[in-house]
Amino acid sequence: MEDGTSFSSSNIDPRSGFHHASRTFHSLRPPLHLPPPNATVSAAAYTISLRRNSPWPDSVTALIDSATGHRLSYAEFIHHVETLASNLTSILKLSKGDTALVLSHNLMQVPILCLALLSIGVIVSPANPLSTRSDLTRVFHLSKPVIIFAATSVAAKTHELPNLRLGTVFLDSPEFDSLMRTRKTSGLEARVKVSQSDVAAILYSSGTTGNVKGVMLTHRNLTALAVGYDAVREERKEPPVFLYTMPFFHVYGFTFSLRAMVLSETVVIMERFRFREMLRAVERFRVTNIAMVPPLVVALTKDGVTDGYDLTSLVGIACGAAPLGKETAEAFKSKFPGVVIIQGYGLTESTAGVARSTNEEIDRVGTTGRLSADVEAKIVNPNTGEAMLPGQQGELWIRGPTIMKGYAGDPEATSATLVDGWLRTGDLCFFDDEGFLYVVDRLKELIKYKGYQVAPAELEQLLHSHPEIKDAAVIPYPDEEAGQVPMAFVVRQPQSSLGQAEIINFVAKQVAPYKKIRRVAFIDSIPKNAAGKILRKNLHKLALQTSYPRL
Repeated sequence: MEDGTSFSSSNIDPRSGFHHASRTFHSLRPPLHLPPPNATVSAAAYTISLRRNSPWPDSVTALIDSATGHRLSYAEFIHHVETLASNLTSILKLSKGDTALVLSHNLMQVPILCLALLSIGVIVSPANPLSTRSDLTRVFHLSKPVIIFAATSVAAKTHELPNLRLGTVFLDSPEFDSLMRTRKTSGLEARVKVSQSDVAAILYSSGTTGNVKGVMLTHRNLTALAVGYDAVREERKEPPVFLYTMPFFHVYGFTFSLRAMVLSETVVIMERFRFREMLRAVERFRVTNIAMVPPLVVALTKDGVTDGYDLTSLVGIACGAAPLGKETAEAFKSKFPGVVIIQGYGLTESTAGVARSTNEEIDRVGTTGRLSADVEAKIVNPNTGEAMLPGQQGELWIRGPTIMKGYAGDPEATSATLVDGWLRTGDLCFFDDEGFLYVVDRLKELIKYKGYQVAPAELEQLLHSHPEIKDAAVIPYPDEEAGQVPMAFVVRQPQSSLGQAEIINFVAKQVAPYKKIRRVAFIDSIPKNAAGKILRKNLHKLALQTSYPRL
């Protein structure tokens, strides 16, 4: 291991990766071949270099704008990255260690900009363009940017922000286009020396349960991720065509853009996600794979939603950001028998990739797969701190080369989350006897009913299986007798007259008595962040503002 930890491999169970003496789980995948920890190579340079392992030429399409159909080859992509990197230093005077805030929806210019910034040692800080003013103020406080790169559609929002040393540059402007296409100097500038240990990016945690945190990822973290993608390269006759439904500012989209470069994937970009436009893009561009979150998988399983669209090009779905329910996975396989679902698990703090399922493991319903290469894990009893055995539930702790450096400007949160090199995930999980990881729910979101622990995700998955329910979320509701009771917020399908009692009875027939839903509220939509995670704090406020009877 990178941290120098030694152990006897003879004590590791070859089926599960469990080390009995230390009670830790080890990856069963081949170890990664990484450059030295302090090597002077940026994540961008190393990622681009891995394209040499691709069987396809630079003429392969890298990006497609789903709205206009405009295409960019990998040769053009890399030329834009190199030209922009040169101009960022010589014209805009950006220096190694500076931070650049990126405030944009998904535009073709964003991945070009991010790689250019990484290559010159400028810290990339992509944030949600729909962030509130208070959240953006916190982002500024944490990352201290010297420049903003923004879409013109959010120009008004940038005017509300503090004046920066280098001002604001609009990504979809003629000026930025010129910076990508025409090198303004001789190109003989001194090469910036970027170390693997340098901070590469500050990404922001979702803020679903508290204040937004700035997650500092190093070039080492991103390099390890890129090498991990290269290690699982599959033989194909032609490059896959991937449609991204997630934003580039989220760790899911940010890391997948590195993956695309490593594997020479063609990426279809949607500036703003709309479900029907996604279906049209699949048909128009013969998309083979879609990267999405569980709510979209749920939507695809509903009757009639895909009628009239030719989706026969699809061969795979990459699903992450939240657990995918067993019922949903089975319903999807029934409707799309020729499409494989590959699940993965990760956090912003772990540069995404902690565990994933491979094509050989796709029949394992409910698991997020086995540990990625070079990742160690343990399941810790949150009450006693004791490391648990296979099959036992507890908080997942992980360590490896993709674990963050810490939280920007927040040493207290860093020390609470990083313990002796281990990252505390806050997720309730368990491993089975074959090393497959199962995510039960967030520890903080468990409902405490008369001493029992109820996982909202389990009840949400059951609700999603009802044909008249379009979407649902479950939260704890205060109760004098029980402490907390499960409360469901439900979005009905159009024309449905489904009632509260019907929902409660539907769930009660399938769960233990202590897991029953006791309160139901109907709403027009479930509040979610850009990655599709439920904004439970919004539902908590709504629940306490209105009186909902217990049934």
